[in-house]
Amino acid sequence: MEAVINIPISQTAKESVTAEQMIVFEDVSKFYGEILGVNRVNLQIAPGITSLVGPNGSGKTTLMNLMTGLIQPTRGRVKVLDYSANDPEIFFRKVGYCSQFDSFPAGHTGYEFVYSYLRVHGYAKNDADRMTARAIERVGLTEAAKRKVAGYSKGMRQRIRLAQSIAHQPSVIVLDEPLNGLDPMARAEAIRLFRELADEGLHLIISSHILHEVNKMSDRVIFIKEGYIKAEGEVQGVRNELEEHPLQIVVRCDQPSFLATKLFAEPHIVEVHIHDDRKGLFVKTRNTDKFYDLLNRVVVTSDLNIETVATVDNDLNAVYHYLIGARQEGE
Repeated sequence: MEAVINIPISQTAKESVTAEQMIVFEDVSKFYGEILGVNRVNLQIAPGITSLVGPNGSGKTTLMNLMTGLIQPTRGRVKVLDYSANDPEIFFRKVGYCSQFDSFPAGHTGYEFVYSYLRVHGYAKNDADRMTARAIERVGLTEAAKRKVAGYSKGMRQRIRLAQSIAHQPSVIVLDEPLNGLDPMARAEAIRLFRELADEGLHLIISSHILHEVNKMSDRVIFIKEGYIKAEGEVQGVRNELEEHPLQIVVRCDQPSFLATKLFAEPHIVEVHIHDDRKGLFVKTRNTDKFYDLLNRVVVTSDLNIETVATVDNDLNAVYHYLIGARQEGE
């Protein structure tokens, strides 16, 4: 098995997060008969937004189902804060789950869908009414709350499921493809809500294939493929650990040939190409710190003028490509 690239949380975060605030996987494996779900998973997930990234069938849903107590591991232990799935009445008050699949009681309005969920879990009528109204307001469906869910658009159904998952004010919210079906404005509002909930100290575990939006909203990312965790940590930290994949940088300047001769002399430079328009160059380096230090020295000691410097692949799409071995559909 390949080693997992593990970028730990910062020392400041470690000092502020107790064991009771972590979601912990200890050597967890889940098999469905002879079919592997996940294998030998060891994770510690702190509060904030953690995104699960991987191709279909990679094990993302298995990880989420283990966190929500819907399935039990074949081997190992899953600890969700201080709550035990063996005590479902307490556990399900502390964990919210938003599936990507539609499953609505026939004839229910959006309000009834959320309200009935709270009542089943023992909330008094007045509390359930107040909490339902608040959750529906937070997802922007107040005006449609009394309409039947059967008449909702796909995006509205997604938002009412999200309202149900947050209505009971859980400490952990697990969201399976929560941005599916949302238009750009609704996606932006959903991401704003996720950030707001994370800032309140909640855990949000999000599965999504919309990589550029995952890149914007996530505090950390877990890359999974074929049931194995390939890497986990902040996107920048994971990218910095990929030494076998040099960082690609574009430099726009007025003397690309002169800069290229300076770069070629450095052992950390893997490749340099001058742009066809002769107004810049493309660089691959194994050491970004040394590259930027060299660039600064060249600028100070010459009349080279730099217009822009930009990394080409320092984002989630690039890390996904390196670790998972496939580019996002449409690229």
